[in-house]
Amino acid sequence: MKLLRFGPKGLEKPGMLDDQGYIRDLSGIIPDIDGETLQNSTLSKLAELNAVDLPLVDENVRIGACVGSVGKFICIGLNYSDHAAEAGMPIPSEPIIFFKATSAISGPNDDVMIPLDSKKTDWEVELGVVIGEHCRNISEKEALEYVAGYCVINDLSEREFQLEREGQWVKGKSADTFGPIGPWLVTRDEVTDPQQLRLKLSVDGKCYQNGSTDTMVFGVAHLVSYVSKFMSLQPGDIISTGTPPGVGIGQKPTPIYLQPGQHISLEIEGLGIQNQKVISYK
Repeated sequence: MKLLRFGPKGLEKPGMLDDQGYIRDLSGIIPDIDGETLQNSTLSKLAELNAVDLPLVDENVRIGACVGSVGKFICIGLNYSDHAAEAGMPIPSEPIIFFKATSAISGPNDDVMIPLDSKKTDWEVELGVVIGEHCRNISEKEALEYVAGYCVINDLSEREFQLEREGQWVKGKSADTFGPIGPWLVTRDEVTDPQQLRLKLSVDGKCYQNGSTDTMVFGVAHLVSYVSKFMSLQPGDIISTGTPPGVGIGQKPTPIYLQPGQHISLEIEGLGIQNQKVISYK
């Protein structure tokens, strides 16, 4: 299934994409796409629905973040060896974990706002893993059983705030609009192998990132298991699994950063496309 949330920001309703690519309204069945509805028992019931029996939604409706009421937005740093190389950093021996504020979450096609006093706003296409069942200290072998599905994430970053302003990376990762999620949450049964997905990102039509999840240093199952050793994971939590090479800070000979008026387009094979306009702080 491809699940989504649609409508004005803060008033999103749950929806499902039918086989023809039309949005169907799920609000008569469940209240939202969130931790309460992402558990296996609810997803199994939703899978039994005939989507064409559900109300049709206007195709011009705004698409919101595909998960609501996210508890934890967990990110993994330097998880592609070639991205670590372009950043001039060693390949980590264990996953690097940091957090992104949930207030950064936005819809997949919402505007991206450059923070006040920012000079180095950057892009990062990433595979998002959405947790569907409570777990703690789980093995890598069983880890994917606790995953509800997958989505596209743009892990936007302000590199000066992240790397030059002391403290943890969270400062450069958490500005409003720095976490576009979606358009769909694609349930795990539709993703045969999360380590065989193509990722792409372009700015103003120029492709900068073109990679594959098969080059991750630590795969999805390892990451879910690893994170569960340090904190329990609840339904609706999101793990953003790192980015392939091609980010702005890694461009040679001179880094390239986002400017107002530019357009970002990113996609992951089978998970959908995001399109964002970059705007100034307001």
